[in-house]
Amino acid sequence: MNISTRFFAAASIAALSLFAGSAIAQEKLVIGTEGAYPPFNNLEANGELTGFDVDIAKALCEEMKVTCTFVTNDWDGIIPALQSKKFDAIIASMSITPEREEQVTFSKKYYNTPPAIAVPKDSPIKDVAGLKGKTIGAQGSTTHSNYAEKHMPDSELKLYPTADEYKLDIANGRIDAVIDDIVVLSEWLKSDAGNCCKILSPLPIDPEINGAGAGVAVRKGETALADKFTTAIAAIRANGKYKEINDKYFDFDVYGDK
Repeated sequence: MNISTRFFAAASIAALSLFAGSAIAQEKLVIGTEGAYPPFNNLEANGELTGFDVDIAKALCEEMKVTCTFVTNDWDGIIPALQSKKFDAIIASMSITPEREEQVTFSKKYYNTPPAIAVPKDSPIKDVAGLKGKTIGAQGSTTHSNYAEKHMPDSELKLYPTADEYKLDIANGRIDAVIDDIVVLSEWLKSDAGNCCKILSPLPIDPEINGAGAGVAVRKGETALADKFTTAIAAIRANGKYKEINDKYFDFDVYGDK
């Protein structure tokens, strides 16, 4: 190999290395979320996505040094949309459950809170046992609807596409109770729209249904990407960014037990 050939080869390798480094630096990910589950994710009237999930996603992307954009998707089609490559990851308060792990690969959790029951303020229902024969509203295709099916078989379960619809029905007296994440219900009850109702009771976590908390979901088998999210979650927990976001929304640590 003569000098000019060696020079050309070295220059080519350097150029390829520079290109590879640039590609890594400019890596882009599309994040899917629901946009209808405040305070975790919500699409505001001005088109802005807000909420704990969204801020955590932004922090994770910054920690991973990738550029992220967001796409909203109806909850009941969010896993098929991930599988069809509409986006690269779901950050939408998706609980890590055995059933979902058959369809997607998860990071470790980024928060874990229990479910709860809410009822109208003037409801005669005093405890969970009083839900027998009553109609409970829940968002469909969620761990909360599954929880009600398993643990409240003597109640009638009415499913809704989003949480907003069951909130309207209980406020207007069309159902007797609702089940959802305790944080979602508590934040709603603080608003004017939630002035109708109160928390009846938090519910014990059922590991088989509620899983190990909410994680970042990626396409099945994309373990390397899931691991990157797990590493980033640990990093923002350690550097204080997680607490900064947590304290913006909650007065307790939603991460849950270590």
